[in-house]
Amino acid sequence: MTRAMQLALSEREALALCDAQGVSVSAIETLPGGGVRLVCNSSSGAELIRQKAKGKIMSVEQTREKHRPVSPIW
Repeated sequence: MTRAMQLALSEREALALCDAQGVSVSAIETLPGGGVRLVCNSSSGAELIRQKAKGKIMSVEQTREKHRPVSPIW
């Protein structure tokens, strides 16, 4: 079971939901088209959030921001 999901919620709403359910978050990122990609620390936590946010789960995978870490100049 994956710990990641895409939700049609704001970052604040997603974090508030996780906090209310006692689910710790590994990563969260805003999606360019709206919503967030949420990664929970545990698969059981992710399943709980999926149950609580059933109507907010995005059924179509959204495009994520391209992120390329900046290399230090030596």
